[in-house]
Amino acid sequence: MSTEINTEYGADQIQILEGLEAVRKRPGMYIGSTSSRGLHHLVYEIVDNAVDEALAGYCDTIEVSVNEDNSITVIDNGRGIPVGINHKAGIPAVEVVFTILHAGGKFGGGGYKVSGGLHGVGASVVNALSTWLEVTIYKEGKVYRQRYERGKTMYSLKIVGECDMEKTGTMVTFLPDPEIFEETVFDFGTLKHRFREIAFLTKGLKIVAKDKREEEEKEVVFHYEGGIKEFVQYLNRSATPLYEDIMYFEGSRDGVMVEVAMQHNDAYTENTYGFVNNITTPEGGTHIMGFRNAITKTFNDYARKNKLLKESEQNLSGEDIREGLTAIISVKIEDPQFEGQTKQKLGNSEARGAVDNVVSSQLEIYLEQNPAVAKIIVEKSILSQRARDAARKARELTRRKSALEGMSLPGKLADCVDKDPSKCEIYIVEGDSAGGSAKTARSRATQAILPLRGKILNVEKARLDKIYANAEIKAMITAFGTGIHEDFDISKLRYHKIIIMTDADVDGAHIATLLLTFLYRFMPELIKQGYVYLAKPPLFKLEKNRKTYYAYTEKEQADILAEIGLEGCSIQRYKGLGEMDAEQLWETTMDPERRILMRVVMDEDSTSELDLTFTTLMGDKVEPRREFIEENAKYAKNLDI
Repeated sequence: MSTEINTEYGADQIQILEGLEAVRKRPGMYIGSTSSRGLHHLVYEIVDNAVDEALAGYCDTIEVSVNEDNSITVIDNGRGIPVGINHKAGIPAVEVVFTILHAGGKFGGGGYKVSGGLHGVGASVVNALSTWLEVTIYKEGKVYRQRYERGKTMYSLKIVGECDMEKTGTMVTFLPDPEIFEETVFDFGTLKHRFREIAFLTKGLKIVAKDKREEEEKEVVFHYEGGIKEFVQYLNRSATPLYEDIMYFEGSRDGVMVEVAMQHNDAYTENTYGFVNNITTPEGGTHIMGFRNAITKTFNDYARKNKLLKESEQNLSGEDIREGLTAIISVKIEDPQFEGQTKQKLGNSEARGAVDNVVSSQLEIYLEQNPAVAKIIVEKSILSQRARDAARKARELTRRKSALEGMSLPGKLADCVDKDPSKCEIYIVEGDSAGGSAKTARSRATQAILPLRGKILNVEKARLDKIYANAEIKAMITAFGTGIHEDFDISKLRYHKIIIMTDADVDGAHIATLLLTFLYRFMPELIKQGYVYLAKPPLFKLEKNRKTYYAYTEKEQADILAEIGLEGCSIQRYKGLGEMDAEQLWETTMDPERRILMRVVMDEDSTSELDLTFTTLMGDKVEPRREFIEENAKYAKNLDI
């Protein structure tokens, strides 16, 4: 047998297929999608590079402008991207950063201790997906510039002027490529949410956001010396905090820098947000596990030691302690390991231990020094525990009944014949009269109807026991089949379209909001996976010469009238679904061939803003709600008052 080694297969035989062409061929692999979300991701990539300079201590101001032509300019006062020749590539370092994938100062070369962004692919990916990109660098009294078009270098790096010796920094301007993106118009609100978050997470950093597209330029400044303590204060502004202090713990263990800020309010939902190197982790991970473990153990130890829990009483669960908690857990880590390509969940085991250690030791001292605060939290947790027990008993009773009655569905549900969830849809309809019309109109094979009586419970203001005791909510939980909270199992979902069908007026909008609040707080996965829809009934019925026309907006009505003329035309303004007979309801709102459905989607990158919106709209405080309405009234075009 020959022992000769084949030397043909070596390092040089491995083909390197990466390049900016690969990015243009498969943009989704690098930025998640080519939708609006991917478009905004481009901005975050460039801003993240500037934030890395701030984290390293070299930059304190970042200015981001949306220009008139919808291009973006990001200016920072960091050290400026290096302009010297990179000997390995034989071109200036700045050109390497913008034209070579996986190049940057973030790979353990000593450039940065920690960094956000997508592991150094940021700048080159943005360049590849832009019609053009221009970078200007201020360094050592000189101004350098280079331009690229669709990732290709247009000219060698050149000196275009002089500047003050003290002035350093980088300016990047780019225009996203319409060949790549479905949507190329930036939403200033979306950008503001992210910049606010970054400023909270990077204590002392000032981010100036400008929108130059309108006659009157908008400018917003985000600057928080209090860092994540101010973040918690901001998120709790629509609720009533249970105590004045915002607890703050920081420390470093095993190379992981930990910062935690937390405060309880009088609401019943937990809002805990994790960040790793300023990147949000909607699916949590080891840092969140460490935090939860620490507070559960520390509060129970304190409650036992100080006789706030009787010996006969069981330990408080984590959920009880976290009821009404708003918390930010921010870790900085040199080599973050994320599960899944979109960085939704942190996997580093050392982060769990570090957060647990920092929070346990500092929270214990805090509780000993602040017994009044500790007592308030423990008492709220005990009330939560009792409500949870009552809810569990109600749930078990429901389960036992179901087992005896062979999983009986709610009496008012008109179920569909087909049992394949992918073909089935359920209409949640307000009121009995509309419910009656919908039952007559529906396609019995695939459409189920569940009429609700009046307005359902506002879950934002209720504990679990009240929620389980509410007949309308119980009917929905049973009909959907998934269970809620810790019992939730999406594989048991009985309908792949859950359609909220309410009147096209203020009351209808309120009922839809109450339903969405319930789904978002207790079955968010239904929204995340795209199973929730809003029906869009028509606003007007127009008749002329025995022909019927339906208009879903005032503009549509105007267009129809322009086409058919005003004379001899009768116009009916629908105030509610109950005004339509079964045939009209089918034609306009339920026929899959003709209806308009709006899918409810959520942006997981800004869950903190989403939570705050629900708390503002559905919580107890009136003032933040008034402010919200005043700020957003301009977007409500057709209000029925």
